[in-house]
Amino acid sequence: MSGLSDALEAINGFIASGGNILLWIALLTFLMWTLIFERVWYFKFGLRSDANAALALWEARNERKSWEAHRIRDALISRVSIKVNSNLDVIGSLVALAPLLGLLGTVTGMIEVFNVLAVTGGGDAKSMAGGVSKATIPTMAGMVAALSGVFGSTYVNRVAERENHLFADHLTMDH
Repeated sequence: MSGLSDALEAINGFIASGGNILLWIALLTFLMWTLIFERVWYFKFGLRSDANAALALWEARNERKSWEAHRIRDALISRVSIKVNSNLDVIGSLVALAPLLGLLGTVTGMIEVFNVLAVTGGGDAKSMAGGVSKATIPTMAGMVAALSGVFGSTYVNRVAERENHLFADHLTMDH
């Protein structure tokens, strides 16, 4: 139990040194990676059944060359594509938002430094150092969150693009 309390104490110390904006960055990072893992899970376990159901509808058609058949094919591709691309825009937005939250932490930390300068005339270096810490740690945390999210986002976007193309290729126009 001592290890858990030590870990919580270290986390509290880190948040105190970087300011409350770190909680928002942590929440954003958790949400971002939850959505990335959800997409990976869907690609591994859910996509196959969705694609097979749409493919079965297409294969059940006797005629595939008319204008109507082309529209049905487009609708099936669109339905699967919507499921494949679900949450990809949200993930991209969260990746872009992470460094902006870090920048917000930087600005609030610098406001604290300027406040100390205004009150003490620059004579309290310890208080100024606390503000500088609150200015730099959120920047680092936002950048780390964004960089990790770029890798996850790139992976799920590439898989989604590949799966969309593969599914469209499986809906043949013969008959």
